[in-house]
Formats: sequence, structure tokens, C-alpha cells
Amino acid sequence: MRKIRVAVVGAGQFGRNHLRVLSGCAGAELVAVVDCDAARAAEAAAAHGCRALTDLEHLRGLAEAAIVATPTVTHAEVGCALLAMGLDVLVEKPIAADMASALRLVDAATRAGRILQVGHLERFNPAVAALERIKTVPLFFEIHRLSPFTPRSLDVDVVLDLMIHDLEIVLSLVGRMPQEVRAAGISVLSDRVDIANARLAFPGGVIANLTASRVSTERVRKLRMFQPGQYVSLDYTRQDAAVFEVTRQRQIAYSRLEVERAEPLRLELEHFLECVRTRREPRVGGAEALRALEVALQVLAKIEEHSRAVAETLASMEASHGGLPPGCER
Repeated sequence: MRKIRVAVVGAGQFGRNHLRVLSGCAGAELVAVVDCDAARAAEAAAAHGCRALTDLEHLRGLAEAAIVATPTVTHAEVGCALLAMGLDVLVEKPIAADMASALRLVDAATRAGRILQVGHLERFNPAVAALERIKTVPLFFEIHRLSPFTPRSLDVDVVLDLMIHDLEIVLSLVGRMPQEVRAAGISVLSDRVDIANARLAFPGGVIANLTASRVSTERVRKLRMFQPGQYVSLDYTRQDAAVFEVTRQRQIAYSRLEVERAEPLRLELEHFLECVRTRREPRVGGAEALRALEVALQVLAKIEEHSRAVAETLASMEASHGGLPPGCER
């Protein structure tokens, strides 16, 4: 198996995870880590035995593929530069912070004839793969993705940070775009939305309810899917799924899906390397990432709409009663 010369751009938390996994991949030759902070690049490079760089241009001729693990707002700029150099690129999710930037990145990959994969990690979760094998006609989803607060990824809100994982999974399982989106959300510890709830309605009556929070007291990663005669409860973290079925005798039968546990990031990176080696389309490419981003931005627009309605209600109450009830002060 030919080794792919690969670099990681961004030496933050996500970048360090990619470095850790790539340094142990038989199909990868880790050649460099690039970061605008020279000290951070040097520290990461020393830990993984590769070169430390501060300029993307130095990757020209050195690497043939790169992982973009920089802040979301820089994905398009960094990704387009790498694609123009002739490198294949895996960019962390979300593909970009807005549709214009995302389209620019997808167009750059098409023009350059290079591989563009987007890091929707849960598509490589073995439990999700097992769910895909038994999927028939999904009718209803209830999904919760909750995390304690951390200072990372505060350049985007919770929808682009966490919920987008599950939006992409639902879109892949349903195979269609929603015809109606409703959502609400609030800011708690940051100046962006930290808790969000969305309801997606698809053609044919399919419904998906999704809740995401990055200010929870516990870490929860669960998906529940209902389809004719079956209810599946999946835990992303434990990588397991329980199936409840209605038998012909109108009884409930219980079983567990067969799941071969593995680290999703390793599976994702091995898939990327194989796509680079064979020139096949990745499981989550530009088109899939664009769809997920489009729905995520619809969710954010509906949250903004809801926030304006709440603000108007509070303003009206304040004007009518000469103030707000205790605990409702803004």
C-alpha cells in the first residue's frame, strides 16, 4: 500500500487529534504540521516527528494531501489555497460558516480535479454504519447531543458546532431535504447560540426532532429512530444500538445490532487516504456537506426569527405593565 504524504494545518485540539491518528496510520506519511503560531507548530511537530511550518506555501511539493483543522471561518481560504497547489483536502466540519464560502471551496476542488472530503465524523461511527444496514423507511427521529461547556469552537454557534453532525446523519438516512424547518435557541455562556432545538419535516411525513447543547451538565450522544415495525436506540459514544421490534404475535422483541467498535476518526482518515490513493469519491464530500450546511443555516435563521418574536413580546409586556415580572429582566 502506497503511503500518502499528508500534512495537518492547524495545531489546536482538532489538529492534534488528527496528528495523533495519522502518525499511527500505516497508509500515511506525516510530513508536516502548519500553524500560524510557530511555537505551537514546533511543539506539535516534535511530538509526532514531522516538520513544523508557519506558511502554507511550504507544503507545495512536500505533501500530496492535507487536513484542514483551522477555525471554521478560515476553511474556505485555507482549503482553496491547498487545492490550488494540487493537494487533496479533508476539511473539518462544518465545511464553512456560510454558503458562499462553502461553494467557493467545492468549486475550487472541482476546478483543480482534487478530492474534497468534509469531516462529518459520525458517518464513520460503527454504530451508525450498523444502523444504515438495517434502515428501511425512517419515519421519526429524536436526537440529543449535549456537552459540558468548553472554550473551543466558540467561533460558531451550537448548531454548526454540534447539531450539524446529526443534521448530516438524518439527511443521509432520509435521502431528502426538509420541506419545513422550525427552531428555537438561546445564548447562555457565549455571545452565540449555546442551546438549540429544531424540528424538521420532510416530504412523506418524516419528522426529526433535534436538540443540541454545549452548556449541559452531562455528555449525551443519542439517536432514536422509528421505522415500520421497529424502534432503534443508538448511543454514539458507546457505539451500540438496541433494536425493538413488533413480532407477528404483537409482542416486543429486543436485540442488539452487531457493531465492530473502532475509533471513528481513524476510520475517517483511513477512508480519506484510500480516496486519495484510488481517486474515488469520499463518503462525505462537498455535495453532502453543502446540504448539511444549508439546513443548519435554515435552523439558525429560524432561531433568529424566534428570538425576534420573544424580544417583541418582552418589549410589549414592559411597555404595557411598566416593567417586566421578577426574573424576566433583560
